[in-house]
Amino acid sequence: MVDLFGDADTLALAGRHRLAAGRFGAGRLDGDALLAHLDDLAATGPTPLGIVLGSGFEDAPDLIARIATRHRLLGASADAVAALKDPIRFASLCERLAIPHPAVTRGAVADPKAWLLKRDGGSGGSHIRAATAAAPPPGAYCQARVRGNAHALAFLADGRDIAAVGVTAQWSDPSRIRPFRYGGAVEQARDATPLLPPALVAAVTRAAAALVSATGLTGLASADILVDGGAWWLMEINPRPGATLDVLDRRPEPLLSAHVAAHLGRLLSVGDVPVDAAAARICYATTDYAPVPPLDWPDHVRDRPRAGSPVARGAPLCTVVATGRDASDARAISQARADRLRARLGSQGVHR
Repeated sequence: MVDLFGDADTLALAGRHRLAAGRFGAGRLDGDALLAHLDDLAATGPTPLGIVLGSGFEDAPDLIARIATRHRLLGASADAVAALKDPIRFASLCERLAIPHPAVTRGAVADPKAWLLKRDGGSGGSHIRAATAAAPPPGAYCQARVRGNAHALAFLADGRDIAAVGVTAQWSDPSRIRPFRYGGAVEQARDATPLLPPALVAAVTRAAAALVSATGLTGLASADILVDGGAWWLMEINPRPGATLDVLDRRPEPLLSAHVAAHLGRLLSVGDVPVDAAAARICYATTDYAPVPPLDWPDHVRDRPRAGSPVARGAPLCTVVATGRDASDARAISQARADRLRARLGSQGVHR
């Protein structure tokens, strides 16, 4: 495995690991260094089944293409990512398919308050800012503001059609300079009131299927939407396994197995929605941890930073998961757990 963090729980599970250079959300990865890591891992152990890409590649279809020439890619192709993550191409595709999507432009806007500034291929919400009167800088664009609550439909795609996996609701955890920073996600319990009306979910499912047919997307992906009453807008397609895995991967069929099968042309049934709700919350560092101390991490904490590693203020510290009788309960429990964790770290005197 190659990633930017080398978290303790990742290292405990990974047979082999290489630490990539860079900072999450800061832009393009070093392609040459990444390819060298992948080549090294492939050459020093059992022959890998293939490469599954996570976040960080949405603005780099050229790098995806380079990886695909040297390793078997299990998931979205470079062409599919280019079609779905170029904001102008994606908006045009949505218009052609009659999918509701906010207007976008690379030019200056007359009323900046009605627009947001976003980075091409950005993820996690930290790249989103209020627009200004100036034209967007290279690699950025303006998107019209629309009202609504954030949700996502996770689905499996085989290049022609999709199989829905689950619906989640998202929330933001804004900071002073990152007002749209991703906070977490929750999946509703099986017998509780659904997060979205079935008719709306069906409409989003049809839209996602149309986009898959048009782009040849394969693997596990998600459609991010904003919902305002009966109206909805498709904000983007994330052409990869995403952050909602922490709440969705509770089915009888592991979602990574279903991802690989979908890429190979088989849409597996992953099973019913679990009986309880689940939430996953990003716990951001409220101060600099230099370094993170040895800690007996609770079982409900994922992405645990290694003891001795630094975590900068505002960076993701870990992920806290929780289950509950319904979505509201699970979300509240995750918040309480995050608060207790921050207090515990603060009492250790490891911040500066």
